[in-house]
Amino acid sequence: MTLFWFLVFSAHLALATSLVELEDNGSRHKKGGVQLNLYHVSGLHSSQTSTSQFLFSDMFTKDEERVRSLQSRLANKEVVSSSSNSGTTASSDKVGGPKLVTTPLKSGLSIGSGNYYAKIGLGTPAKYFSMIVDTGSSLSWLQCQPCIIYCHVQVDPIFNPTTSKTYKALPCSTSQCSSLKASTLNAPGCSNATGACVYKASYGDTSFSIGYLSQDVLTLTPSQAPSSFVYGCGQDNQGLFGKASGILGLANDKLSLLSQLSDKYGHAFSYCLPTSFSSPNSSKEGFLSIGTSSLTSPPSSSSYKFTPLLKNPKIPSLYFLDLTSITVAGKPLGVAASSYKVPTIIDSGTVISRLPVPVYTALKKAFVMIMSKKYEMAPGIAILDTCFKVSVKGLSKVPEIQIIFQGGAGLQLTAHNSLVEIEKGVTCLAIASSSADNPIAIIGNYQQQTFRVAYDVVNSKIGFAAGGCP
Repeated sequence: MTLFWFLVFSAHLALATSLVELEDNGSRHKKGGVQLNLYHVSGLHSSQTSTSQFLFSDMFTKDEERVRSLQSRLANKEVVSSSSNSGTTASSDKVGGPKLVTTPLKSGLSIGSGNYYAKIGLGTPAKYFSMIVDTGSSLSWLQCQPCIIYCHVQVDPIFNPTTSKTYKALPCSTSQCSSLKASTLNAPGCSNATGACVYKASYGDTSFSIGYLSQDVLTLTPSQAPSSFVYGCGQDNQGLFGKASGILGLANDKLSLLSQLSDKYGHAFSYCLPTSFSSPNSSKEGFLSIGTSSLTSPPSSSSYKFTPLLKNPKIPSLYFLDLTSITVAGKPLGVAASSYKVPTIIDSGTVISRLPVPVYTALKKAFVMIMSKKYEMAPGIAILDTCFKVSVKGLSKVPEIQIIFQGGAGLQLTAHNSLVEIEKGVTCLAIASSSADNPIAIIGNYQQQTFRVAYDVVNSKIGFAAGGCP
């Protein structure tokens, strides 16, 4: 169904109120902030064996489209999707417009995503939903009944705003509605029947969500006072969201979750992404911590090493770093310093890191030189072209890759951060090359796994510490 049919629902959504039972999502409250458990999406299914190949294929497609979109935005070019359903992302004049805390963090594989999710509570009383955590998104949204156009299958019951006594749709005259263009890059719409503000959140992989900009109370932990929260109540949600309820936006933008909670907790957050498909026997739980308290290293843990957090005027909501060098087995790559001087984004929503062509070529050469002495090379798979005929369990010593940023902060990648078993007995370097025509570097979530990553947004710096979660 195309977005044109979205016009039919703008006169139909009438919201009533009632009560629902309170649930506990197992979160922990901390002074000066709030901490939630964070999970890779794989944690929602007990087995990955029957779906892992499909998930990798789907993940690579989504990942590549996201990277292409970021490259195009940085080059100020219009992105043209290669996806077969690209026709669903219509222009904004077809969407009914003026014509138009620390939480558990888990792997997303089991809900059809290569990303991570946290459980957040919404409404009064609160119901909890599995939301993909995305540092590249500003507006948070979730699927809402009555799903007038389309809602994909999700693991949680779909949110029914009529059951929340604190829900309200925001009118077009509000400042939040006016902020949508900056937050989503799409002009807001307005319901002719109700005057409600209509949002459209679209993504580089051709996924999108369209619905009503809304306000309700957000509960991050049952012990902490709820906060007023502006989000999207999605009535047409299509694309590669897996079985998640929606997106939790942590970008540097006034409508993001981070900014909305900054007065209460401070303009900072940190997380630790747990291991995913490469380590089936490891813990699947990490954390998302919101607030200034998240910038303090826990006792008996390694301290954060910080690097400046940069802003790019072309995409001011994203988090940029200054990549200075990469080493393999302690030896710097033989490339000019200028090869590293490309826009470098750290992004929880991109899985596989991308490097400029000269840097990736040198990295591949150095890595293969060591690995090929023990393991036979295998054909590349999708975006990963450095593969070996060996299982993860069969690996012995793997050369350490170190990604270094300005000031010496960085990521020391061991096997679980640098290699992924794509097929049985075929393991690939989990880093890819960016486009030669549009060079960019992205530090993806696979390379961030098990590190504590702290975003001190107000002081414009980001820190890394090893040993954050299993």
